[in-house]
Amino acid sequence: MNPIPTAAPSDFAPPTPPALPQSTTIFKQIHAAVGQVFIGQEEVLNQVLAALLAGGHVLLEGKPGLGKTHLVLALSHTFGGTFRRIQFTPDLMPSDVCGHTLFDMSSSTFRVRRGPVFANLLLADEINRAPAKTQSALLEVMQETQVTIDGETHALTPPFMTFATQNPIEHEGTYPLPEAQLDRFLLKVLIDYPDTANETWIVKAVSSRASGGGLSATNVQPVCTPADIIAAQEEAAAVRAVDQVVDYAVNIVRATRQHSAISLGAGTRGAISLVRIAKSYALLEGRDYITPADVKRAVLPVLRHRVQLAPEIAISGQSVDDMLTSLLKTIEAPRV
Repeated sequence: MNPIPTAAPSDFAPPTPPALPQSTTIFKQIHAAVGQVFIGQEEVLNQVLAALLAGGHVLLEGKPGLGKTHLVLALSHTFGGTFRRIQFTPDLMPSDVCGHTLFDMSSSTFRVRRGPVFANLLLADEINRAPAKTQSALLEVMQETQVTIDGETHALTPPFMTFATQNPIEHEGTYPLPEAQLDRFLLKVLIDYPDTANETWIVKAVSSRASGGGLSATNVQPVCTPADIIAAQEEAAAVRAVDQVVDYAVNIVRATRQHSAISLGAGTRGAISLVRIAKSYALLEGRDYITPADVKRAVLPVLRHRVQLAPEIAISGQSVDDMLTSLLKTIEAPRV
């Protein structure tokens, strides 16, 4: 009698999960690296990384001392990118942002002095404190990814991303960004106070070294290169979006134009941005396709700065986020 064959232990082992895309792995490493020094703001970090994957710009809004500069500086260290910061003030000129030409006495020629926009990550601190002319100069650079100085065009080195900050509690002496300029930002990300446990941990960690040097962004080690970021952006753009999910994004944006509580709805760029960020969320999770859940997750950061509440609704105390959340419940998501 032939013996009954026995199965090897490996025959019953669960199947090996498919390997994650390289871009997903890299961005998980970036998330972990920044998360070591930027504590208690998980969704903020996810939104910022999604914007970086989509190659868009971010408007950061939060009260002073919540780590906006810290976040951008730490992010730049993860891929060895150049970081520049501009403190926007009422006397800031466009040439202070973009650059200018100056006469070199030693060579008797004019040479270009490049402004701080020539960086991979640019932090425009308190952008609403600069006059409209200076704001427009920066926003033009954001849109065109190039600078023209005295008739000569200079392309910015990719990846290029702008983080502009606003303080929501101080409005005296500010120049609010017009709606058309706000629309240039892919996301508006709100930074709130951390919870008690995280705030206590932050205070202990920062005060553990001289001059408050704990949790320093300079301690973040590079995990990839600028070329890896560019490759990841190309991979994110190639994520599949079926027609039903794209239609869902369009329907959400069109609903903002028809809602009685909204005086200004989102434009087509809003729908495009929903799909772009949905693709980023999908790739961050290792998928090569987007779902309605990805679009829903993108609605608040993508649309909150692209719509305006009707005056009577704004007076009642409802926020844009509240209105968008309730509007989203009225739109049927596709089953794909």
